[in-house]
Amino acid sequence: MLEQDMHVTLTMDEEEVECIVLNTFQVADKTYISLLPLEADDDDEEETEVYLFRLTTTESGEPDLQLIEDEAEYELVEDAFDEWLDTQEFEEFE
Repeated sequence: MLEQDMHVTLTMDEEEVECIVLNTFQVADKTYISLLPLEADDDDEEETEVYLFRLTTTESGEPDLQLIEDEAEYELVEDAFDEWLDTQEFEEFE
């Protein structure tokens, strides 16, 4: 699901990073979210970094982003995101 107009502000190392929500997706009965920093430099030759987090909700119903610390879990999530990204690029050509 593409969440085109949703933004998230992350606080990382005492710095705020404004991100756009690319999508939310399921892997092994857990929900994950991909975020793209808005300040990504389009002219940069390196790949733009996308942040992947586990997405849960608090008891009060607020969204909660959790770091994915397990390497095997992160690889599964990264693979699922890559598959989604391939689908998006393919749909642009149709």
